[in-house]
Amino acid sequence: ILNYDIMARFRRRTCIILLLFILFICSIMMALKTLRPDRAGFGDPFGLGLLPELQQRTVLLDSKQNSLNRAQGDTVTRVNNLHSIAVNTMKASVSPVKKLEEELSSPNYNFHIFYYTWYGNPQFDGKYIHWNHPLLPHWDPKIANNYPKGRHNPPEDIGANFYPELGSYSSKDPTVIEAHMKQMRSASTGVIVLSWYPPGMADENGEPTDDLVPVVLDYAHKYNLKVTFHIEPYKDRDDRSMYHNVKYIIDRYGSHPAFYRHKTSTGRLLPMFYVYDSYVTIPEIWANLLTVSGSQSIRNTPYDALFIALLVEERHKHDIHRSGFDGMYTYFATNGFSYGSSHHNWASLKAFCDSNNLMFIPSVGPGYIDTSIRPWNNHNTRNRVNGKYYETAFSAALLVRPEIISITSFNEWHEGTQIEKAVPKRTGQVVYLDYKPHKPNVYLELTQKWSEKYRKEQEQWLM
Repeated sequence: ILNYDIMARFRRRTCIILLLFILFICSIMMALKTLRPDRAGFGDPFGLGLLPELQQRTVLLDSKQNSLNRAQGDTVTRVNNLHSIAVNTMKASVSPVKKLEEELSSPNYNFHIFYYTWYGNPQFDGKYIHWNHPLLPHWDPKIANNYPKGRHNPPEDIGANFYPELGSYSSKDPTVIEAHMKQMRSASTGVIVLSWYPPGMADENGEPTDDLVPVVLDYAHKYNLKVTFHIEPYKDRDDRSMYHNVKYIIDRYGSHPAFYRHKTSTGRLLPMFYVYDSYVTIPEIWANLLTVSGSQSIRNTPYDALFIALLVEERHKHDIHRSGFDGMYTYFATNGFSYGSSHHNWASLKAFCDSNNLMFIPSVGPGYIDTSIRPWNNHNTRNRVNGKYYETAFSAALLVRPEIISITSFNEWHEGTQIEKAVPKRTGQVVYLDYKPHKPNVYLELTQKWSEKYRKEQEQWLM
């Protein structure tokens, strides 16, 4: 009898446990059903509508992936078909130009922004270019020995302290070019200052990019932007080679509707060329090209233009004037790094330019950090201070009432001067800087804000 009672209690307990287990399984099934996995999470279009930043990025990444899939195949074929891919992408755009004009801020052609097309990745270029930038050694071997060597290993490890929202992109990707144009237009800039080397030439870490110019011009025109050229210090740059290269640019690209021409005080419409590291060449050589009496004079020819020299040291202002340049810019985004980039010197530089019929174009930037490629250069870092550094630079520029303000830069990621969208990212060994607590587009918004402020103040200057 005792054994019978024990067995009966055991069976009842087992039945109860089994019943509870069945009820538990049923409740889980009901709960899972209510989640509706076919429309759950961020895949739901309604959910994306609540997060416009995420929606924009998701659409962009989908478009980019489609473009990458199209671009598979032989590298040479991809490069040769680049322009046709870009044209097809433009034709397939769902937003007509008129709609774009309504949605975006009007371009300010007195805001010039430095732009780089030297980035590459395996999908479009067969390898990474520039994202895998080497760590540059200090010129003093004793100091150099205290810092790491080697090069970066994309896509997780790139030669930058910030990480792009578009990832380690290729400058040849048409969806990337269009995204860049849209960002620059949303920032109310008007003129793209395109880093340029002659055909077949490039910087020591890159590859030739002149074949990209037509695509950049086409997309710039779609967004009502203009393009001018930032002539880099290529090998054997002198008066003769400059004459031929200016002629090449104007002959090849000068008829494009996006090619920038500046209206001078005398009413002439002239192309403009920024000349990086112009001080490397002596004034006498420049004078051959840029003065009326020069042996290679470009003045009063069909290739005459406005030539803007880089001012680094104070003495350069006299060299620039003697050389026959039409103006000067300061480029560097590091307040205090050089005489030209120091905000407190801009008033005297503007006065010098005014008295010598030169243009003064101060360069403003959101900050500076290049320790990802120059690990020993901490002392030149300029913290962004959540946008305050950028606004301080704009304020200093407006004080001198310049005809043009240049922005360093849209996408010079190696030196951390970019205003392109960046996102937080952490890898096993690297924690990238980001724009938090603000959104990835905060520096585009700040640029747009100061562009409008500049416009309003300029109206007062001209009264």
